[in-house]
Amino acid sequence: MKKAKIGVIGTGSISDIYLSSPNTFLNYDITGVADLNIKRAEEQAVKHHIPFAGTVSDLLAKDEIDLIVNLTIPGAHADVSIKALQAGKHVYSEKPLATTYSEGLRVIEKALQQGLQVGVAPDTFLGAGLQTCRYLLDKGVIGEPIGASAFMLGKGPESWHPNPEFFYKQGAGPLFDLGPYYLTALVSLLGPVKKAVSMNQITVPEREITSQPFAGKKIKVEVPTYVSSLLQFGNGVNATFMTSFDVWNTKLPKIEIYGTEGTLILPDPNGFDGPVYYMNQETTGWQEASLISTLSGNCRGIGLADMISGIEEGRPYLCSGKLGLHVLELMEKIIESSDTERFVELNTQCEKPKPLANPHKLYQHLA
Repeated sequence: MKKAKIGVIGTGSISDIYLSSPNTFLNYDITGVADLNIKRAEEQAVKHHIPFAGTVSDLLAKDEIDLIVNLTIPGAHADVSIKALQAGKHVYSEKPLATTYSEGLRVIEKALQQGLQVGVAPDTFLGAGLQTCRYLLDKGVIGEPIGASAFMLGKGPESWHPNPEFFYKQGAGPLFDLGPYYLTALVSLLGPVKKAVSMNQITVPEREITSQPFAGKKIKVEVPTYVSSLLQFGNGVNATFMTSFDVWNTKLPKIEIYGTEGTLILPDPNGFDGPVYYMNQETTGWQEASLISTLSGNCRGIGLADMISGIEEGRPYLCSGKLGLHVLELMEKIIESSDTERFVELNTQCEKPKPLANPHKLYQHLA
């Protein structure tokens, strides 16, 4: 198998799992890293035995690199992805695709102009837990889906993240930072969303960092920290979606899907594992489903591996730019709905991703 040559831009905290991912997946090698902080890029290159570390322009100038993985902060996602596309590289971006729908659309249009491909995280819906949920839904274990609920409720990152200020700036907050995991999971299982309505608020306008090294620094909050939405999918399913950085604790489930013949409890969409539970008229109480694959633990990179395989085989890949753009527009519409106090229709559509097929072709431990 010919391995794709990958360059990574952005060597922050999430980069370690991506930089070590060639040990897990079969079809790519990482040959270079870049960051505004050159020293940090060099340290990561040494740590992960990567031959090149340097500036973004130097990395993009390397002809042998086929694809750029964009791990920059959300506010830089669109600009960095467009630069990579202009340099003739495919792009796989961390979520979100951009901080606004118009910027995300620019990325997709640039890729079309260049004849290149764009993929977008999260890829957690390809893990064993959510793929098992897809299998159970397709088998009709809970009948036809009629409704769903999703909750991501917590206290915010200022008590544990080393540099949490950007979480409260445009393009982040609980909706844009963690919402993509929940919304991508729902779209992957139920299809695209047709319209949304939401009521949002900034509960505490100024927060104080309590983690090191910036303990005591004040953060001006620019984005809603409590988001309460209703979503209507194209197939008629209605879903409640709530996300917040204002909640001390909760016992609510992460995601549930309700069907004509039962209920399905999904695992945390921020991970790849189970457990998965279901109940229908044939069960006695809740049943834990056996997971249908071994793609568990931290498998970030499976979406990238599937994208590379899809490009080689000329088939649709699952973490597509269209899926990422649809989720981005949905998040923007959730903000717009609250600001304008009305229902809003979405303009984008996307295909419901197919189940992940033949993971052994991509995954070292199944090879």
